[in-house]
Amino acid sequence: MKEEKLSYYGFTLVEIMIVIAIIATLAAIAIPVFLTSRINANEASAIVSCRTIGSACNSYYTNSSPHTFPAALDNLVAPDSDPPYLDSVLAVNKQKQGYRFNYTFVDPENFELSAEPTTPGRTGNRYFFTDSTGIIRAKSGGKAGVSDPPIE
Repeated sequence: MKEEKLSYYGFTLVEIMIVIAIIATLAAIAIPVFLTSRINANEASAIVSCRTIGSACNSYYTNSSPHTFPAALDNLVAPDSDPPYLDSVLAVNKQKQGYRFNYTFVDPENFELSAEPTTPGRTGNRYFFTDSTGIIRAKSGGKAGVSDPPIE
């Protein structure tokens, strides 16, 4: 009779533990970077949304007679506005990509818009503010206002 050689292609416990340690180290490095880039993307989207809303309000002001800013963001979509100046995501839901938008009609010549993260620290770190001047201002850790520095 011939002897058969048996060979096993398995991993030892030490080899498996080394692979798990390497994966855990890579995850510990990659996850914070991913979360930071997600926050940065949400903040960039909030800035663009503030510009979009400000531009829509200024278009509404220019096309209304007598000149006035909208009483609410709902006035910037159909059927209140023809043509619509905003999409319903911003005008009706007042939320987009981790930020909540609060529009305040001050008087026919002025409005204020603030953007705050829906979950501070997870969806964004900065709060934004703009008004009829079109200057977007930012503040970390609390509600932004007219006295905060403009974004760069």
